[in-house]
Amino acid sequence: MNIYTNRAHKQRNGPTQYPPRQGQGHSLLRSVILFGLAALFIAATHVSAGEQYMAGSPVLSASLAGTNEFLPGQDTQIAVVIENTGVNQFKFASSGIVNRDDLPNTAKFLTVTLEPGNTQFIVKSDPQSLGDLKASSTATGKFTVRIPSDTPAGSYNLPVYVNYTYMYTATQYGTDTIHYDYKTETEVFQLPIKIKPDVRISVLSTNTTGMNVGTEGSIQLIVKNIGHEDARKAIVTISRNDGSPVIPTAATAYIGDFPSGGIATCYFKASVAENAEAQNFPLDVYVKYKNQEEDYVSSDIETIGVPVGKKIEFTIISDPVSLTPGQKKVITVQYKNTGGAIAHQAQARVSMVDPFTSSDDTSYLGDIAPGEVKEASFLLSVDKVATLKQYGIDSEIRYRDAFDNMIISDPIKVGLDVSEDKGVAAGLLKNPVALVVIAIVIIGIGYAVYRVNRKRENR
Repeated sequence: MNIYTNRAHKQRNGPTQYPPRQGQGHSLLRSVILFGLAALFIAATHVSAGEQYMAGSPVLSASLAGTNEFLPGQDTQIAVVIENTGVNQFKFASSGIVNRDDLPNTAKFLTVTLEPGNTQFIVKSDPQSLGDLKASSTATGKFTVRIPSDTPAGSYNLPVYVNYTYMYTATQYGTDTIHYDYKTETEVFQLPIKIKPDVRISVLSTNTTGMNVGTEGSIQLIVKNIGHEDARKAIVTISRNDGSPVIPTAATAYIGDFPSGGIATCYFKASVAENAEAQNFPLDVYVKYKNQEEDYVSSDIETIGVPVGKKIEFTIISDPVSLTPGQKKVITVQYKNTGGAIAHQAQARVSMVDPFTSSDDTSYLGDIAPGEVKEASFLLSVDKVATLKQYGIDSEIRYRDAFDNMIISDPIKVGLDVSEDKGVAAGLLKNPVALVVIAIVIIGIGYAVYRVNRKRENR
């Protein structure tokens, strides 16, 4: 009974209630709020609709950026533009669909390759990787192409290979798993290229006259138009090649009409630097002309080799000249042309230094061919108190080249040997005893002649 009563009492009055602590109430509230937000996020995730494209693929095309007209004999950069115009035809949206990472009309891992095909062109660039190309976008691959100089004018097609991967299908398993299927495609496009006609020259022969180190000479060129265009009002021009010692002085030759296959002979002048050596040196040749569009243009440069001969030089082959103090003497000097060209109207000259003087220090030699020897004469006086030793005085040759330019040779030394007069007369004159004997002999001879004359008178 008491047990029942007690139980009844507990049921009526309920369990004993204790007031909650302050910190425990805030933690409980935070937990309730976070749980509610998580529930809302999960519900929103399952309610939002995913998108799935039912059909679509990349649709690519290739074109050339800029002009498609080029000249032969040059390296040019060709820019190939790839455009994606693919569309996704059907889109399905549903709350149970997970969005795809890729779209069917995106060209992934796009690679572009330019090939020469059946042309003579040389493609110097490797295939270009352009990444992923989405729909309504373009990507450009740039290729360096060498067009040989002998390429005929006309139209050509260069094949462009486009390789890419795209999402073919995507299968969803459950609510969180997708299996992708990709396909790899290769497409070929033809890129139209036009080679314009032009004038190109070939130097058939090169002849030179007087082209020697330190002089001016002439150059004869026979040139041919090996291009596919007829040139009008053509001017053939030579120009210096970088630091070449061959420097044009008369650099242009007007040849007028210069048709394809035509040949012309041109004459030019050029000088050669004094510090050059005897060998072939480069010279640039090109033609400036009026083309079919009535524009003045220049052909590509043709570099040729010009032979340059030895410098005109002289050497003295005669022995040193002997002189005595106080002597006045005509000396002779032999000059030899050891160079590679004729020295025209040559004159030899000596430069006087103490103890020498001259009233005639120039001698005309005339033309001196390579290997030829000419003799010059000069009148020299030696001071009476000159030191007895060997001297060297400067001599130079002034001459004219093939185009009448005055040139002065490098100085060369004329050897002079000043020494005592070692002849018998000179020795006697310097000996006092000998002078007395000579005086007695002269007096004796004079007295003898006097006695002979007196005897003749007395008869």
